Amino acid sequence: MKITARDFFTVPNSLSYIRLLLIPVFMIQYLTAVETKDYYLVGIIIVFSGLTDLLDGIIARKLNQITELGTLLDPVADKLTQVAVIICLMSRYEMMWLIVLLFIAKELFMAINDIILYRQGKKLDGAKWFGKIATAVFYACMTFLVAFPSIQTTTAASLMIITGFFLTLSFVLYGREFFKMYQK
Repeated sequence: MKITARDFFTVPNSLSYIRLLLIPVFMIQYLTAVETKDYYLVGIIIVFSGLTDLLDGIIARKLNQITELGTLLDPVADKLTQVAVIICLMSRYEMMWLIVLLFIAKELFMAINDIILYRQGKKLDGAKWFGKIATAVFYACMTFLVAFPSIQTTTAASLMIITGFFLTLSFVLYGREFFKMYQK
């Protein structure tokens, strides 16, 4: 892996830095929110973070700015943002611990298999469509939970179930991808 000084200053990597910097802003804003407008602002922060995630990939491909640093930085910023959202929502929604367990299981599974396969000279070629959909659904559902904290319990539970379904789907389909890679 070769990371150059130039890699640090690409537009896509700069967007990942912005996402990382938004994490403490989001957490502080959410945990200190009192009024409805405070929660809307937190929702806007999550939407903005999600848009930077979408844009950094598009820009990296369009401008041919895919870097080794970016392939590390982007998923780290994404996962840390998701963890921050989940942690904050745990303070409000009891069922969120199920999302936490599923998220941790999926990410550990992914990391362990990535390491094992990397040692065998194999590498998963970036995020798959089902991983991208799971991330988009996560952001959509969690943004709704963040921005509208007074929604009905059944609506909140439904959003968590939808998120859990897509996390599980992604988990299973990545498992299939890893299985295929082990077979090669």
